[in-house]
Amino acid sequence: MQYVVRFWRSALLLAGFVFASTGSAFAQEVRKFNMFYGVTPMSRDIYDLHMTILLICCIIGLGVFAILIYALINHRKSLGVKPAQFHEHQTVEIVWAIVPLVILVIMAIPATMVLTRMENADDSAVTIKITGYQWKWQYDYLDQGISFFSNLSTPLAQINNKEPKGKHYLREVDNQLVVPINEKIRFLITSNDVNHSWWVPALGVKKDAIPGFIHEAWAKIDKPGIYRGQCAELCGVNHGYMPIVVKAVTQEQFVQWVAKQKQKEGKATARSTQSSTQKTYTPDELMALGKKNYDTYCAACHQADGKGIPPIYPALRADSVAVGGTIARHIDIVMHGVPGTAMQAFDKQLSDTQIASIVTYERNAWGNRTGDVVQPATVAKQRQKVEEKFDAKEEKKLKENIKEIKKTNVIVPQNDKAKK
Repeated sequence: MQYVVRFWRSALLLAGFVFASTGSAFAQEVRKFNMFYGVTPMSRDIYDLHMTILLICCIIGLGVFAILIYALINHRKSLGVKPAQFHEHQTVEIVWAIVPLVILVIMAIPATMVLTRMENADDSAVTIKITGYQWKWQYDYLDQGISFFSNLSTPLAQINNKEPKGKHYLREVDNQLVVPINEKIRFLITSNDVNHSWWVPALGVKKDAIPGFIHEAWAKIDKPGIYRGQCAELCGVNHGYMPIVVKAVTQEQFVQWVAKQKQKEGKATARSTQSSTQKTYTPDELMALGKKNYDTYCAACHQADGKGIPPIYPALRADSVAVGGTIARHIDIVMHGVPGTAMQAFDKQLSDTQIASIVTYERNAWGNRTGDVVQPATVAKQRQKVEEKFDAKEEKKLKENIKEIKKTNVIVPQNDKAKK
């Protein structure tokens, strides 16, 4: 029995040292290998639940091994101990059925409380719709009327091992998700193509993004800072190039950011409209701008050298789209994608100038010497035709629906009503 007492005493002292001394340097080192503590109440609830269940499991494990070791030492054959012979023991069977059940109920109570709080996104101050794409995120601030895409901003030179890796290699983006601290933020998470998963450990949020479904999550960040995450669902060849960067700021800074973002979007729209109707770019300007936009939006699939990853991502060098097809067809594919393939639509993601520069670059890079130069005005004209065609189609459909409603909405005479 002395072995059991000593074993438990040592185990309890060790557990107390690890779990009670959370501020010690040793505890900080231990935390590096543990679950992320986080900066939101929900993430801390998850951490505390994890530690509670882990402690219960450790105590059970220590108890089982203590009894096992005691039995091995004190009931071994060399001491002349004869094993007891029995096949049934009703009391033991009842105990080993009831005790685990009680333990499971004890563990289920805090777990249920945490899950209930996790699913309660009521009374949120900010609602953000998050849409996953291959391989980027779109953020729509539904209350503020702001929308933008967030792309990986790590230079291709670092990815191709031509430059030293940066501090946040593959975990940096061009547009961060900016949110206020001390406010409940509601996330509506979905996908535009394949399954993704929006995961930021510091926020305690991990939700799958599935096409056709909207999953709900929330966070309330305590302190300003930058918190990084990534897609946690294998979503294709560039799954590892889909980072998440959340920037938490004060309420005053958030209001200022919203105002600047709206002003920026307004200027961008005006500039895009002006450039589409007035500005004419030189071939060199379009090629330089096209390379920059191609590296940001296209190189992940079609590769920086245009060779692609056939057959999923076709090569653009000497390809029928980039060389043999018409400019109008090339623009249409960039704008509206190819249904049934991994080629997504970029009409809402890119401006007329960006699309014009990409098409120009693809038709003249890597030995594709077509000499074609596409101006933003050409893209704007083609975009307008598509929108007019879509509006006419929708108007025709609306008129047909009105006719159907009039046919089915028969006015019954008063006499017939009375009879019925």
